[in-house]
Amino acid sequence: MVPMAAPRLALILRYLRPHRRIVLLGMAALVVVNLLSVSIPLLVRGVVDDLQDGFALSDVLRQALLIGVLASLMGAVRLISRMLVFGVGRQVEADLKQKIFDHLLLQEPGWVQTTGSGEVISRATSDVENVRRLLGFAVLSLTNTALAYALTLPAMLAIDPWLSLAAVGLYPLMLVVVRLFGGRMMRQQRRQQEALAGLSDLVQEDLSGISAIKIYGQEPTEQVAFAGRNRVYRDAALNLARTRSTLFPLLEGISSLSLLLLLALGSGQLESGRLTIGDLVALILFVERLVFPTALLGFTLNTFQTGQVSLERVEDLLSRTPAIVSPASPLPAPAVSRGRIEARGLTVQYPGAPRPALLDVSFALEPGELVAVVGPVGCGKTTLARALGRLVEVPQGQLFIDGVDITAQTLADLRAQVALVPQEGFLFTSTLADNLRYGDPTAPLSQVERVARQARLEGDIKGFPDGYETLVGERGITLSGGQRQRAALGRALLLEAPLLVLDDALASVDNTTAAQILQSVRQQSGMAGGRTVLMISHQLSAAAGADRVLVLENGRLVQQGLHQQLLAVEGTYRRLWERQQAAQQLQSPVVVPRI
Repeated sequence: MVPMAAPRLALILRYLRPHRRIVLLGMAALVVVNLLSVSIPLLVRGVVDDLQDGFALSDVLRQALLIGVLASLMGAVRLISRMLVFGVGRQVEADLKQKIFDHLLLQEPGWVQTTGSGEVISRATSDVENVRRLLGFAVLSLTNTALAYALTLPAMLAIDPWLSLAAVGLYPLMLVVVRLFGGRMMRQQRRQQEALAGLSDLVQEDLSGISAIKIYGQEPTEQVAFAGRNRVYRDAALNLARTRSTLFPLLEGISSLSLLLLLALGSGQLESGRLTIGDLVALILFVERLVFPTALLGFTLNTFQTGQVSLERVEDLLSRTPAIVSPASPLPAPAVSRGRIEARGLTVQYPGAPRPALLDVSFALEPGELVAVVGPVGCGKTTLARALGRLVEVPQGQLFIDGVDITAQTLADLRAQVALVPQEGFLFTSTLADNLRYGDPTAPLSQVERVARQARLEGDIKGFPDGYETLVGERGITLSGGQRQRAALGRALLLEAPLLVLDDALASVDNTTAAQILQSVRQQSGMAGGRTVLMISHQLSAAAGADRVLVLENGRLVQQGLHQQLLAVEGTYRRLWERQQAAQQLQSPVVVPRI
């Protein structure tokens, strides 16, 4: 048995505790199975000895019937024990996956992005599966092996101690062989899984980028790439098959040697009269009974060790505290939310970043205003948008909605007041209608149609064969960039939040459609209750029609005012405007005169 630290044992017991009744029933069933498996060879011994001494056919039939009943009962109880214990492993696996998924939804987006989805998915799938094997297969196998030796060896020793020890003397060699080959098999199986994952990733990537492959005529290149990965998978699978093909004959050979040794030594005992034929038959049955638990023990120990490591990795994931959480004593949400935004020296710095993304930014947005935020790349515009929804951590006392510190509200109350539309509008693999009503899954189709009109998406939807029931492909790949952005905008409009934040959300929409959308949003923002709109844009022409323009540079608010006012003074806005106008002139078509 491998040594196991007390904290790991306590952790395993903690996972089993909610299912202790089922586990105890499974263990009790294993005790019954092993008691029956010991009694059957002893009954066979009696029958064989009776056959030597003369017998009545009725007695033999009665004994044979009893053995058959006990063997059937043993098989049924063994099945029950496996169902109970394996069922606990499956239930723990399901509960653990749900717990991890719920926990991941609480984490801030920045942590998920920096950690990497591959690592998170590995812990939520492969590691959870290893935990399931630990709490199902490993627990069952270790318990069964311990009971098998604890009950079988005394019965064997009672028949003939020295012959029994000689017969099982080769079994430690079987355990050593399994341990040696088991580790290699696990590594080879891991390589095979990694090769299969690489093969699957290539297929998925090529199917997603099939248009690019066709456009650039790279089918031969992709075929070569697939063939290479396919060879890696084939070689990994063959190596695993070779190891298995070597291991199992070795185990059978060791078992056969043990049986031959028992027969060789037992024949001498028979001649001397110290052993009956029934005793020898019983010992043979006992020795064969211990082969499988002994061989399985090596695999079980490997599984046990792997499961413990995975258990610690899962616990490490579950023990992470989200950086952005609701306060312990939140303030109630305003009875009537008007969408007034105020920043007081707002400073946001990402972990590990050399300088703040936003530094001492102060401004106020009045209800119903349409305010544009502009600035060079990396000036902090997106950070400001994410700060309003607390997708990044915001210090206390620096950002307020309707006079209430956003860090003093629950995340649910805050995000009910802020509708954020990012530049990359993520769409789920579902229908267009379901994507539009994602913020409110119970919204009727009439509301979905209304926001589609406001986002100027209704005309596109009518052109689809299935209309609102059109299935959007993975990450919205079946839609154009402009359609994805308008769908994300419509989803935000359906919430009717008092604050609408557009983070360059119309970058892929043509100027005419973008102007119509902004006009629609402005009309809605002027309705009763108002809607404040914060529009982040790289297109300064879109900012020209805003009530006010905020100009960021290097994380600081360097200018604010009307479009014409900002153009009248030397500064960042004027430089950006002149640079953008010059770029547009260079991109305008050149008329070549006829010769």
